[in-house]
Amino acid sequence: MPDYKAEIILGDCRDSLKKFPDESFDLIFTSPPYADSRRNTYGGIRPDEYVEWFAHRSLEFYRVLSHTGSFVLNIKEKVVNGERHTYVLELILAMRKQGWLWTEEYIWHKKNCHPGKWPNRFRDAWEKCIHFTKQRNFKMFQEAVMVPMGDWKENRLKNLGKNDIVRYDSQVGSGFGKNIANWANREMAYPSNVLHLATECGNKKHSASFPRALPEWFIKLFTQKGDRVLDPFVGSGTTCQVAQELRRHSVGIDILPEYVKLSRSNVKQGDLILLEERGKYGRSTVNRTNGVH
Repeated sequence: MPDYKAEIILGDCRDSLKKFPDESFDLIFTSPPYADSRRNTYGGIRPDEYVEWFAHRSLEFYRVLSHTGSFVLNIKEKVVNGERHTYVLELILAMRKQGWLWTEEYIWHKKNCHPGKWPNRFRDAWEKCIHFTKQRNFKMFQEAVMVPMGDWKENRLKNLGKNDIVRYDSQVGSGFGKNIANWANREMAYPSNVLHLATECGNKKHSASFPRALPEWFIKLFTQKGDRVLDPFVGSGTTCQVAQELRRHSVGIDILPEYVKLSRSNVKQGDLILLEERGKYGRSTVNRTNGVH
């Protein structure tokens, strides 16, 4: 049985990725530091400077991603002076100028988010997972993320009307049609682009961990066994750990030595390489803002 290696690199992804040839990875999945977030851990990046900071790195991501690969960016706008800042929208536009296609947008619904409010808004219960590709034709394995049909099938298919048996155009003139009878004998269905996942995770020593189910879903959707996954802000190593368990090779990069050590403890030790680059990279505010999971 082959080894599925998780290579953990200490350094800034902008520089560390230069050692990799073009089209080295089939999937990039990551959650970078959000603007002005985790200041005690990462130092924070001002919202007005975020696009410039990230765009230098997304150029390297574009170079190392396979032409049939996908880049999934987990990110969320923050509130500045009473309104949502536009840095995520500006980042999408900047990346399109780099050649990226803004292919899809998935929503991670945090189904166990606890209640709360501010004077003019409620607590966030979702985050974006923005899907970028280099071309319209890319690898996607939809059957790998199919879900059980659920109880609705028994009730919905019990008494089929004439409009359910054959495909009719939508009655509202939308151009879309349906044929509910197609689902009569099926046990599994394709999911929507909303992922209902709890926020709990096992990485309690990291300030912004995400659940294992989040990278697992995208790794299954966009890669096959033996493919290569990159997390350029690897944090506690969740992406690499899941990739390794799913029999994918992976590379994780983080600027903070303590999170590199944490990532190392969370992947299979025999298949991990730790590259020390402490002397090469500085400790400025911007350079210390890698890795949020």
